[in-house]
Amino acid sequence: MVWSDEQFAGWVAEQSGRVERRLHEAVQTPYSFVEEAARYLIDLGGKRFRPALVIAGCGLGLADERIDDEGMIRSGVIVELTHVASLYHDDVMDEATVRRGAPTAHRRWTNSVAIMVGDFLLAQASQIGAVLGEEFMVYQAQTLATLVQGQIAEMRGPGPGVDPITHHLDVINGKTAALIAASARYGGMFARLDSDQIEALTRYGQRLGMAFQLADDLLDIVGHDFGKQPGTDLREGVPTLAPLLIAQANRPEDARLLEFLAGPVSEDDIPEALALLRANPAIREVRAQIQQWSDDAAAQLDGFCDDAATRALRLLCDQAVVRTV
Repeated sequence: MVWSDEQFAGWVAEQSGRVERRLHEAVQTPYSFVEEAARYLIDLGGKRFRPALVIAGCGLGLADERIDDEGMIRSGVIVELTHVASLYHDDVMDEATVRRGAPTAHRRWTNSVAIMVGDFLLAQASQIGAVLGEEFMVYQAQTLATLVQGQIAEMRGPGPGVDPITHHLDVINGKTAALIAASARYGGMFARLDSDQIEALTRYGQRLGMAFQLADDLLDIVGHDFGKQPGTDLREGVPTLAPLLIAQANRPEDARLLEFLAGPVSEDDIPEALALLRANPAIREVRAQIQQWSDDAAAQLDGFCDDAATRALRLLCDQAVVRTV
């Protein structure tokens, strides 16, 4: 059967619904408080981008009807549980107060509860993945180790003699791109693709992850309606690519902006800091880097046939770019 783009989108939505149901089943436990806390961020929603990527990757096996259906659903649940667990942990470390428009879990309960709930979700992910085989579990463990090291690298900052921009991109690769790469890889694995195709999908996911995180960071500067208040990173003193490029250039005309970027920006100064950032040529450079990562991701799909699944994967590359324009 040759699938149209509309039919494929409907199939992805159907499979995503199955993942969503299993995701909620995964946090059921006789301990009502644990379940309440574990469901907290899941019930707040989210893009569910990672499981959707697993499903879209699996779609490459639709034509030959070779998809491992259970592997697809289980791995979709696992990548989302891993992602949500990281949010519980990150919010504690970042001392964040709001997540998806609601108080963070550690603000609603305590730091200890949020950390333990994140651990519970990772344990549930391991249990769900145990039946998927050694190859899957080894790669998932390696991915989790990369996520943790990326978070530690962000906390520690660049060491002596390390370029801050290189360090920042390494952090994004660890904290964000690694799990998106794993999601694309699992799609290929459970579509039963050959090893070269699975590796190409993994590279695709890594580059797509880089593009999406850089785009998210840019939207915090140039966005107006994307799910959070612009300037969040400035308020928290979080370095992203555009400020790092501005600091590296160290132009005399950026003196006022550099004063703001030296630390967390006060609420009163946010409008001026955002205006100066939006007018800075560093914004164009960030957009160019997003475009390059997106193009590199799309190039990994050149060896695949032109079908609905491949077109959907290419569309994700385009979306990483156009949402920041």
